[in-house]
Amino acid sequence: MKRWLSVIIIIHICLIAYPNNSYSEDTPNMQVHFIDVGQGDSILIETPLDKTILIDGGPPGSGKKIISYLKSQGIAELDLLVATHPDMDHIGGLPEVMKAVTVNEILDTGKLHPTRTFAKYISEIRKQNIPVQIAEKNDTIEIDPLINIEIWNAYEKFKNNNKSSIVLKVSYKEMDFLLMSDVEKQQEKKIMEDYDVESEIIKVGHHGSKTSSSLEFLQEVNPEIAILTYSKDNNYGHPVDQVIDNLYSVNALIYSTAALGDLVIYTDGGGYFVIPKKDPISNIINAAS
Repeated sequence: MKRWLSVIIIIHICLIAYPNNSYSEDTPNMQVHFIDVGQGDSILIETPLDKTILIDGGPPGSGKKIISYLKSQGIAELDLLVATHPDMDHIGGLPEVMKAVTVNEILDTGKLHPTRTFAKYISEIRKQNIPVQIAEKNDTIEIDPLINIEIWNAYEKFKNNNKSSIVLKVSYKEMDFLLMSDVEKQQEKKIMEDYDVESEIIKVGHHGSKTSSSLEFLQEVNPEIAILTYSKDNNYGHPVDQVIDNLYSVNALIYSTAALGDLVIYTDGGGYFVIPKKDPISNIINAAS
């Protein structure tokens, strides 16, 4: 048993450190950070030309963690802040972030939401007079000429918050990141019809909820890496077994913030590697003991 456990650990280390061996440190790299904010989303992108994008700010109370994380990366200014939709687990920490870090521009859905969390978010934007752009489907975000960012889903009338979530495809040379926010299967189907969804990395929609991540969609994406953002102690049953089964069916390597904490993917546009904050070996040993 110990021998097989050692083999599993070695394989796991190799997969984490070198899932794609064409990565080179000699070319400008892009870093995509999936910050562990518990039951919510917060993603930091550092582009090849050192532009900074923060996508979502987790639930209320996450602001301090995000601010600390940004400081650890030497970031005191965000070129762009994206609020994918107004649910509290995506914008809750943003007012604190805006108070502590200079935000040059915000990309928002334009969807109103009658909650205190949303009111605090809007109040801080107005207080600082931060420019806000409303996301439109098929628009591109021009922030770094070395990368391409396309908006594949945005707010439309009669769509709820999740269905109105901003979906982004971020491409650097041959590497594609598909960031699904909280969209549902209906939007996945439309996205498949309208775009080439194949991507190496996918941020799984809606924290692994049953509302999202159909097998048909994942087969089209054909991801090598799947990122799940959720809390171990969530009350929603995330991630559901069907989503995990679907990810296994497409042979995706699954990384979760719940199990591994903050995750960073480094890419030079040709290859990539994944670095988790928590020690995966300890997790395997603890699970086996």
